[in-house]
Amino acid sequence: MKTFEELNLIAPVHRAIADEQYETPTPIQAQTVPAALLGRDVLGCAQTGTGKTAAFALPILNRLGQKTRKAMPNHPCVLVLAPTRELAIQIEDSFATYGRHLQVRRALVYGGVSQVSQVRALNRGVHILVATPGRLLDLMNQGHIALDKLEVFVLDEADRMLDMGFLPDLRKIISKLPDQRQSLFFSATMPPKITELSKRLLRNPVSVNVTPRSTSVERIEQQVLFVERKDKLPTLRRILTAGDVDRAIVFSRTKRGANALANKLVRSGITAAAIHGNKSQGARQRALEAFRSNDVQVLVATDVAARGIDIDGVSHVINFDLPVEPEAYVHRIGRTGRAGADGVALSFCTPDERRELRAIEQLIGQKVPIATNQSQPEPSAAQPRIRQNADTPRAADKGAASQTPATRSPNDTSAEADKPKPRRRRRRKGLHPRQRDKQTS
Repeated sequence: MKTFEELNLIAPVHRAIADEQYETPTPIQAQTVPAALLGRDVLGCAQTGTGKTAAFALPILNRLGQKTRKAMPNHPCVLVLAPTRELAIQIEDSFATYGRHLQVRRALVYGGVSQVSQVRALNRGVHILVATPGRLLDLMNQGHIALDKLEVFVLDEADRMLDMGFLPDLRKIISKLPDQRQSLFFSATMPPKITELSKRLLRNPVSVNVTPRSTSVERIEQQVLFVERKDKLPTLRRILTAGDVDRAIVFSRTKRGANALANKLVRSGITAAAIHGNKSQGARQRALEAFRSNDVQVLVATDVAARGIDIDGVSHVINFDLPVEPEAYVHRIGRTGRAGADGVALSFCTPDERRELRAIEQLIGQKVPIATNQSQPEPSAAQPRIRQNADTPRAADKGAASQTPATRSPNDTSAEADKPKPRRRRRRKGLHPRQRDKQTS
């Protein structure tokens, strides 16, 4: 399939695609959409930034548009599960974009905010429900959501859900799904637990693999800068003010570090905002909107946002701290080079982070090129320690000890000479306390 015109989509969906000026489908779309239109289950291995959302949104909207159906209160026809609030919001936005010419009701359910408006939307009736697992289970347990009428189930970023500890919640949700349904399953990697979950969920699926585990994003220029920890911030300032950085996402390992780094950049005259799990939903959305509208040049983020940020035009991704999990590196740098554009990924590596760099290079199957004007750092030249018994003199001192008596000079600075002399206790005059007690009794 070379063009969207070859797809057997209904006119309202075709019109929405034309509005977005989509002409050629991405590999994940070309392989997923035809199978999904036939009602087949799909097992897709693809990273974010590959057009995956449209790959499942287009056939779902086509299905809903072919047959007019009334939205039933608290009984969605389609359920899409996403691991983070940011990703859920972006998926719902995509459904709004591609379904703008259809009479389809949508609802968005996630935690961190009041459930009142979400329950109100469910009570009015929805065709498509986009949710995060925790809030979905809460509302199911309260009786606000029933899945017995579900027609299509989509599980997006399954491996990220595993990383975030959602596997028990997923199993509970899957146990409530009807037997007759279509399931679309997407994951950037396929660890054993995810493979086991997919076998439980899917029936004779069409397998689509457009991002092999050992490959990196080809259009991204990757470089590593070997720096000392104290030089990270000055190096980052120099890069951001060099003039070739349009918009950058800087990844920090910790939430506190992200806040501190954003504040330091702002004090340096660089517009920056922080986004991480401890921020309120409103604060996170304001930071994203400011970054998306170019009001902020730099977005400082933790890994919670690695797969939840879908913003075109990010020229640079900078790993201020290397991730502990090498898979997170691939997801981080995938924030740039999106929609066919080129991107640059820079990684700071201190001597303490060499192990993380080796793990990343092993995962992606190649060495990360060293940045221009840098050379490969030499390994530490620390001398090996030689254990000696306490009662055995050093070999170099052994001969001298046998020829010359050990005398201490007035300027001796050895450990023995530096040892403080014990202090003498001064006895107080008068009777011992016990003797005083006897006299007073």
